Amino acid sequence: MNIALIAHDKKKDDLVQFATAYKLTFAKHHLFATGTTGMRIQEATGLPITRFQSGPLGGDQQIGAMIAQNNMDAVFFFRDPLTAQPHEPDITALVRLCDVYSIPLATNMGTAELLIRGIDEGLLDWRKIVNEKSDENE
Repeated sequence: MNIALIAHDKKKDDLVQFATAYKLTFAKHHLFATGTTGMRIQEATGLPITRFQSGPLGGDQQIGAMIAQNNMDAVFFFRDPLTAQPHEPDITALVRLCDVYSIPLATNMGTAELLIRGIDEGLLDWRKIVNEKSDENE
């Protein structure tokens, strides 16, 4: 599975902590992240992560492009609903894309716990079928 990891500045520590707690699950998948978030998770966990640009430089849009091509299977975007800064990634576009392509999206620790457990238990195996069909159409 392809999994995206993004976090607003004030939520980066939470996402690093989450990725550390579920390192064994994340290690089984291909991880993608915006620049700074990906670097921090890599440093804390040692997990291989494909890092895109930082959010302000378009990293969230690069992840959005993968979603639009149906090449992303789950998104963890820990957002700060109260004090997000103007330079931080815009979650609205990613939410829209996830809804269009039926990509599971966790925006906080609670939904992230449910999503990671679903991934761990194989409840997102239906994405493999979507990916196989996508490969056939290329």
